Amino acid sequence: MGGYIIETKNLTKQYGVRKSVANVNIHVRQGRIYGLLGRNGAGKTTTMKMLLGLTQPTSGEVRLWGKPLAGNERRLLSRIGSLIESPGFYPNLTATENLRIFATLRGVPNRHAVKDALELVGLPYQDKKLFSQYSLGMKQRLAIALAVMHDPELFILDEPVNGLDPIGISKMRSFIRQLCSEKGKTILISSHILSEISLLADDIGIIHNGVLLVEESLSVLESQNGRYLRLGVSDASQAACLLETALHTKQFWIDDDRNLRIFDPSLSPALVSETMFRGGLSLYELHLCEDTLEDYFKRVTGGEGIA
Repeated sequence: MGGYIIETKNLTKQYGVRKSVANVNIHVRQGRIYGLLGRNGAGKTTTMKMLLGLTQPTSGEVRLWGKPLAGNERRLLSRIGSLIESPGFYPNLTATENLRIFATLRGVPNRHAVKDALELVGLPYQDKKLFSQYSLGMKQRLAIALAVMHDPELFILDEPVNGLDPIGISKMRSFIRQLCSEKGKTILISSHILSEISLLADDIGIIHNGVLLVEESLSVLESQNGRYLRLGVSDASQAACLLETALHTKQFWIDDDRNLRIFDPSLSPALVSETMFRGGLSLYELHLCEDTLEDYFKRVTGGEGIA
């Protein structure tokens, strides 16, 4: 399976006529941090829920450690620690008391698991402070402690820095990196914050309107420095159809009825030009442009909502 811990094949979730996730193919490699980047509502949480068996796909397949999730849920999901939505902690209990309840319910065999998990996230063991008295950052760290308590091999974390202050974000970032570099864990993390993903992830997938537009290592994306082709044509909509049908790419953005930007690095100007002419379009402009990495992310996801 190419050494992938997570691999999806045309993963799709449809609600009525709307596809929340459409034919997504994700590849997460062992021992790396994969950042799933997209605006709010792009399909990140739905994708993660399907990876964890919390939502059933309309079509497509999830494979974990090379095995299909369907039919192997009990064996595979026990190897995962997740943070999708805030766990239902008891507000009138301490962190230690909360984790002991979850450890009992989950049958965690290590009697030091609660203490080890709290120490790992920097929370005191047997502290008297109740969960209701915790700050948002402490609540997030306790949720991470719950995810690590059974020492999983893979972590799936949905927006773990959401709502944290700058110090809390920095601590969470350091902790997640430590899990990967020192503990050898594989991590899939989602965010709508470009700066956080670029500081943390080894590999990045950009999802927009349920479609995975880009999947590449951060180093490759940085080396490309956001290169794109600026295309001026007689009909941008028809050009978009040609890009999808003839050149098999969705990595483009329509600026207006005559201008597009093409972000697919595999397409040469000569190939694009030839395809447009063969499709009966007039070509007014074709330039290879370079943007900053931030500009690249903003444009490929529609220009708004990525911090």
